[in-house]
Amino acid sequence: MIAPARRAAFEALLAHHRGTDLPAALAAAHRAVNDPRDHDLLTELVTGTVRMQRALDYQLTSRSARPLAALDPPVLIGLRLGAFQLLHLDRVPASAVVNDAVALTKRAGKTSASGLVNAVLRALARDRDALTWPDASTAEGLAIRYSHPTWLVERWLSRLGREATERWLAFDNTPPRLTLAVNPRAGTREALVERLAAEGVRTEPTPRAPHGLHVVSGPAVASASVREGVCLMQEEASQLIAELGEVSPGDRVLDLCAAPGGKTVALAGRVGPTGLVVSCDVRPRRVRLLRETIARTKLDRVAVVQVPASGSLPFREASFDLVLVDAPCSGLGTLRRDPDIRWSRTQEDLPRLAATQQDLLTRAAPLVAQDGQLVYATCSGEPEENDDVVRAFLEAHPGWHLVATHKTLPATDGLEAFCGAVLARNL
Repeated sequence: MIAPARRAAFEALLAHHRGTDLPAALAAAHRAVNDPRDHDLLTELVTGTVRMQRALDYQLTSRSARPLAALDPPVLIGLRLGAFQLLHLDRVPASAVVNDAVALTKRAGKTSASGLVNAVLRALARDRDALTWPDASTAEGLAIRYSHPTWLVERWLSRLGREATERWLAFDNTPPRLTLAVNPRAGTREALVERLAAEGVRTEPTPRAPHGLHVVSGPAVASASVREGVCLMQEEASQLIAELGEVSPGDRVLDLCAAPGGKTVALAGRVGPTGLVVSCDVRPRRVRLLRETIARTKLDRVAVVQVPASGSLPFREASFDLVLVDAPCSGLGTLRRDPDIRWSRTQEDLPRLAATQQDLLTRAAPLVAQDGQLVYATCSGEPEENDDVVRAFLEAHPGWHLVATHKTLPATDGLEAFCGAVLARNL
């Protein structure tokens, strides 16, 4: 009998291979697994296999009689899933991994390939303590070892040097910690620690984010605190973005690209019960997600508005004390948490995204009050999406100046790569 977590992981990976986005595929797989104890393993199997895909393919290629590109998707997925377990997990016997991979192949209607799957994975199991890798002195070799696209490794080597690049690559391949953000309207971080402890969840404060908690142990995702909106799941680097800029109780704040809503919740805490946060997004699905977050966190004085993707925004000019543009970006700073991004992005995406980001800033700027601030942020460490966008905005808008910049980087901060800039009008 195939282990439920491995069966669900196989189906999720196959769905993702066929075009379903990874979070949706993983969510569907979780719904198919009844035992909560299998959920963590399921997540690790799916995200780990996607994360290490290039390195896994390198080892599989040298042991397969057929090119991987010629294999049917279920066969390739079964090989990758089995290889990830053999090379990165030690809690399951190799024989069980191989047997389940063969059974999954047959279950998918690819019985003729079961012998290949068996032979390749058994060979990998025999060799796993003496694997050979390409020369790591080249960008290509480093990219294969750390399972990243070569073009991205070349960029980081050129900009950061080898030591910082390797630290970043290793960081991306480390499973992320589950981090929570307190809903400030629901209580303090200290109170949440005690509440979670009573629910069997042990936590520790995040070093930099003032309202964050790292989960040490316990069923945090299924906890009443998360379910009832007392806290949200949100990584520490993302939490820091909502702390940028000057906000006072009673202020009016616009969160322009707000879904899923973590920053809106934090901003609502900053402006207090007398302030107002207007939380926006473009796509209907993301607007629905915002409404769900606001309802779960029981926030009043928060308005959700769907805004157009282009053209003027439906607000009065100079009507907000702070406008946050957490812009759509490449997401290359979050490869640890979103491993599929490393395989879907190309270098050619960056100029297109930068143009969209510059347009957003230009559309948002008129909405900032005379003495207010405009905060621009991305979850990318690439200059085209950060420094270059801010520089272009300031060149095109001489009535504005840069107040402060903010960056977190894996190599120096041990956090995902997020960048922010606080801008203000010249007075």
